Amino acid sequence: MQTAKLFTSQLASLYRILLNATRVRPETADAFQCELVAFAPPRPSRGAPGGNGYMRIFRIAVWRSGMFAVALIYATGGTVAAQWLSLPLAGTPRTPDGKPNLSAPAPRTVDGKPDLSGIWRVDNPRPNEDLLSDGNSAPMLPSAAALYKHRVGTLGYERPGTFCMPHGVPDAVTVPSLPFKILQMPGVTVVLYEEFHMYRQIHTDGRQLPVETDDPAWYGYSVGRWDGDTFVVETAGFKEGSWLDNHGHPHTDALRMTERFRRINFGRMELAVTIDDPKAYSRPWTADTMRFELQPDTELLEHLCENNRDLGSLQQYWQGRDQATPPTTGKQ
Repeated sequence: MQTAKLFTSQLASLYRILLNATRVRPETADAFQCELVAFAPPRPSRGAPGGNGYMRIFRIAVWRSGMFAVALIYATGGTVAAQWLSLPLAGTPRTPDGKPNLSAPAPRTVDGKPDLSGIWRVDNPRPNEDLLSDGNSAPMLPSAAALYKHRVGTLGYERPGTFCMPHGVPDAVTVPSLPFKILQMPGVTVVLYEEFHMYRQIHTDGRQLPVETDDPAWYGYSVGRWDGDTFVVETAGFKEGSWLDNHGHPHTDALRMTERFRRINFGRMELAVTIDDPKAYSRPWTADTMRFELQPDTELLEHLCENNRDLGSLQQYWQGRDQATPPTTGKQ
């Protein structure tokens, strides 16, 4: 009886979450994997690479069912905001049939540097889960390895996004269904994240990184420079609570990160990330190259963390227990 009650409770919670949060595309109706967030308002879907719709907090496989059909109808209902998802924009090279020419050369600024500006989305959701491909592992020190093991073992239910906190760097650009926008301007490059309406500044006015700071930040403090056609970004001053990826690779306040952005053509961009944190790792290491696709003729939409009422149910679901367990104390 107790097991039946728990299953019924979990099913009801999952049903409510699906109705309130699923972002899918009609072509994913056969079967798909998605990450769901109970506190996000429904919004039109862009879908995701490979036919996957992703939302934050936990992953669950949803197969054909009446419950899925109801959620699909609810989630894909037309709204005024949907008009912003398909809006032809000036300055986009096009093929003879009027479609965006994503193979066109990368645009350049007046000083001849590649222009990274545009709305981008990761073209492979795997880096969101783990910055390293299968068979590779980061050179973690014992304390970092123990924390990483804890996060993986608890299915990541303590991840910052669960508590309406932002994703870290580079995790924030790897959320598959939530794009980001780069605005490259003289003196500063700004990254706007659709998720939680956050932003990040990369200063290119010649300033130096702070040696230390009493005010660490989720995205740290960033300075950028050009090395040929590669935009090199160095960041320090991170808040310890952020995660490097969805699996929970940790870092400390000693983290210094180097990112190398390279725009291949109009529709493609690559990012290489090197992690240097002597308090968490025995040596610097480089994540697998991340690849991004331009999202032409569209705009970012509002995505806020609100109505977060299902956290307890989600923790209960993750842990398979009748009562949700309070999050572990300390810096996670």
